[in-house]
This record gives sequence, C-alpha cells and structure tokens, in this order.
Amino acid sequence: MAYAGRGRLANAVCNAGGLGMLGVGSRDSVDYLEREAAVARGDGTGTRFGIGLMAWALDARPELLHAAIAQQPFLLSISFGSVRPYVEKAHRAGILVATQVSTRRAAVAASEAGADLVVAQGTEAGGHTGSVGTLPLLQIVLDSVNVPVAAAGGIATPAGVAAVLAAGAAAAWIGTAFLLSPEADLNDEARGRLAEADETATIHTTVFDRVNQIPWPPEFPGRALRNRFAEQWHGREEELVSNAGEIAAFRRGAEAKDYDTTSIYAGQSVGMLFERMPAGDVVRHLGEGAERLLRRRMQTLLDPH
Repeated sequence: MAYAGRGRLANAVCNAGGLGMLGVGSRDSVDYLEREAAVARGDGTGTRFGIGLMAWALDARPELLHAAIAQQPFLLSISFGSVRPYVEKAHRAGILVATQVSTRRAAVAASEAGADLVVAQGTEAGGHTGSVGTLPLLQIVLDSVNVPVAAAGGIATPAGVAAVLAAGAAAAWIGTAFLLSPEADLNDEARGRLAEADETATIHTTVFDRVNQIPWPPEFPGRALRNRFAEQWHGREEELVSNAGEIAAFRRGAEAKDYDTTSIYAGQSVGMLFERMPAGDVVRHLGEGAERLLRRRMQTLLDPH
C-alpha cells in the first residue's frame, strides 16, 4: 500500500493488534522511509511493524533496503521479484522476511530462498498482482511450501478472514479494507469514489505504470478503480507511451488529483466498503468477527442438532 499506507496507518493497525505495514514506493526517498518508520513505531515502546518493498526497485536502489533494515522492523515484505538476494541480510539483522507470490513456482522459490512467510496474493487484490484468484492460489501455495502462508486479495469482512484461516492460512494480509479509514493517506474525493464503487468497478491494467514510466515487471499489472483514462487507454499502452500530448495531459491531471485521469488503487473487495471506520476498529471488527464465525461453525460441526 505504497502512498496510501504510511506510518500513521501502520501504527494504528499495530495498536489494535495487527501487524501494520509501511508501504515504500520505488521513487520514495530514504528520508521518507525513515520519517514514516518513526511514525509507525510510535512512542518506541516495542511496537512491531513491518516495511513493504519491491524487489525490482531494490535492484536499482539498494539504499532503500539498507535504510529499511536500519529501522529494525519486525518484518520486511519484499515482493514482485526474487527475494533471494535480500533474505540473509535481513536475517542477520534479526528481521523476518515475507514475500507475496502469485504462482506455485514463485512460492517454492521464496521458500527455498529462506522466506519466513509466503503470502498467496490473488488477483482480487488492489495494486499490483498476478492473474490467479486468491482461493485457488492459496490452496496451491499451502500444498507447495512448509513455511507459514498468509492469504491476500479480496478479504475485507470477518467472513473472508474466517474463510482463509479455515483453509489453512496463518493470517489474512489486508489492504483495501483500510482505504476508507482516516489514517489512510487519501483525500475525501478519493474516499468518496471508493465508497461508491462496487465489486465490478476495478480494472487490472498496466496503463498507469506505463504512463508514469514506472518499470513494473509486466506480469504484475495494477488493479485500480476504473476511470475515463484507464478505459480509454487499456490495451493501447504502446500508442499511449508514444503520445507526448497524452502523457503531458495525464501528468497535469495527476498533479491536480483528477481521478478521472489518475489512479486510485483498490481491490475487488472495494464493493464491501461502506463505513469510514478507524483502522483500529477495522482490525477489531475483522478479527473478533472471524473468531465468532469460526467458533459458531465449529460448534455446528461438532453438534449439528
């Protein structure tokens, strides 16, 4: 959740009993990382938080990894590329490593590289993701590795959390459910569009990466809310990147926060967002609700009459 998931959101999730993650984008500065990590840590009384990085960005900007390790997070999430070059460095600093995967092959490679947690990230997820759904991918990953597995993508209610835990996941890895929270770094117009969106309102596209000249690996398009710009240029990315006028117009729109032009990344669970709930309340609602559902289901199975 780079850009939306800053230190304030991470800290609020941590204070409610979750593991809050600070998202770091490929163009974020070391100063940004250090400043927001301090916010995520809060008063310094042992708050466990995580930092999320992109492997392909670290290949070009190793200073981000060094800065992240220096902040001594509980967990480093390094995804969208091989985690192998980074695991030993994190482990030497006493930091656990997670990585999001979208195929069996990637899950096995991550486990063999020494990742402590593998996150099965389904295509329902917001932001950058692969093409396989959460439920089939989770089953595939659980069958392929012997390390703990978390599930990501399309989880935004207690029922969703209960479902992946019942399937064998060690945890639910959640982003979109927090986008309406006041701690997320979004303005009121973006929140309004998210609140009005239904489950059909997203698009899985490379348009925004191509127009922004961000070198995301092509196997990870971004899932964002549909808008005029994405509808116009999805599938025509090569034509778009050769059109200087359209690129300039996009940049003007992005600077003005024109959401008919620029992106709001969100997953298919956006259709489940109705309340502007503080992040801590979201954590408690999901966790306590999932526990109630699982206990009720267990009771039914043990005593069907």
